[in-house]
Amino acid sequence: MTPSAAVRDHPLRLAGDLAAPGRWSEIRAPWDAALVGRAALAGAADVAGAVELAHRAAAEARALPAWRRAEILLAIHDRVGVVREELAYLLAREAGKPLAAARYEVDRTLFVFRDAAAEAQRIGGEVIPLDRMPHGNGRWGLTRRFPLAPVSGIVPFNFPLLLAAHKLAPAIACGATIVVKVPPQDPLTVLRLGAVVREAGYPPGGVSVVHCALEDAAPLIDDPRVRMISFTGSARAGWEIRSRARGKRVLLELGGNAGVIVAPDADLDRAAERCVAGGFTYAGQSCISVQRILVQRAVYEAFLERFVPRVEALRTGDPLAAGTDVGPMIDEPSARRAESWIADALAAGATALTGVGRSGALLEPTVLTGTSPEMQVECEEVFAPVVTVRPYDALPDAFAALNQSAYGLQAGVFTRDLRTAWAAFEALDVGGVIVDDIPGFRVDHMPYGGAKASGLGREGVRFAIEEMTELRLLVL
Repeated sequence: MTPSAAVRDHPLRLAGDLAAPGRWSEIRAPWDAALVGRAALAGAADVAGAVELAHRAAAEARALPAWRRAEILLAIHDRVGVVREELAYLLAREAGKPLAAARYEVDRTLFVFRDAAAEAQRIGGEVIPLDRMPHGNGRWGLTRRFPLAPVSGIVPFNFPLLLAAHKLAPAIACGATIVVKVPPQDPLTVLRLGAVVREAGYPPGGVSVVHCALEDAAPLIDDPRVRMISFTGSARAGWEIRSRARGKRVLLELGGNAGVIVAPDADLDRAAERCVAGGFTYAGQSCISVQRILVQRAVYEAFLERFVPRVEALRTGDPLAAGTDVGPMIDEPSARRAESWIADALAAGATALTGVGRSGALLEPTVLTGTSPEMQVECEEVFAPVVTVRPYDALPDAFAALNQSAYGLQAGVFTRDLRTAWAAFEALDVGGVIVDDIPGFRVDHMPYGGAKASGLGREGVRFAIEEMTELRLLVL
């Protein structure tokens, strides 16, 4: 039996204590609809209660010294390491994520908690001489960061464990209290993480992890005691949250339809190989998944000759089977929606070089050419194993095409010319430009976030700590 093959119930815990659930939800595997487990559903009163507990615990959490916060984070790291395989199998089953990718997500989660332990000991301030003006003679300013608490953290389905860690770890590192809402599609892994966090010694009330219906999550946004909201998810939901979050700090990591530019001097084999990984890992269900590839016309055919066979070689199927590259999407409605976008593009004149087929939630990796900017597969976030490839003539044309999107999370530029790389950095209206690699490249301590409709603020533990704290000045 695999580490998480047994069906188990995940009870409702508020600040670590058992609470009576209003009802239970069954979580079924996207691959075969098998029952993975049951999760207790919190009601609106439970969520409000979690906020109340976090509010009460804020002073105690803030008073923890840096060494103690680091110690707690390392304890979480060590406990996650012990249950690594259990978490990976549970994630693979409930999210339909290939097991190798699930293990990688757990390993990245381990890094986030370890990095947060280090950052907890580096939160500093500044000494500011105030005598640059005559009336400041003899005075000095000292700055220090204080946590905004409670924090509401809202996590999406595509990287539930990792993105929960990106909210929990910086909150604990800076001494904030936090209530995390898990994704409804695959809540079990994050609920299991919550149980691990509960054992590490953070003040009671400091961390709650809740599974609730959307309408019952309102206190996480509307409760006036909530000081900061960290949301990862769709652009529509994120901007609606911002409009409601009056007086609160808001960190939004939203959608994208990430683009790649392949310059004529690029290593085409590397570009093709990386774009396959970037476009089809976890069935393209990432906000920085490769969706649009722009290739200089002189090397367009040569790139396709390398790219398409690599896509066709991807192995699809059971996410728990060894060697599976692309598993199912999170559910069948999501796959049907992407399939309809492909059909609309084909009806409008696009050509499919491979893919298109669907079986349940499993959508074949698809490559489209002959697309135009107004097609949904080009201008919206497809969030599926679908990639478009178009030629361009001059580099400014490629920059303009990428910037035409309402989104601006990250972009990839394959080139060996530093002038091209620098021009892209200057011209592309995105949060990050990745040179000689895909927009999906991310290490978890770098500043990560977007421009335009893709969000506000930056994640990465050190940068999220800045978002979760406010600067206070002492004048002596």
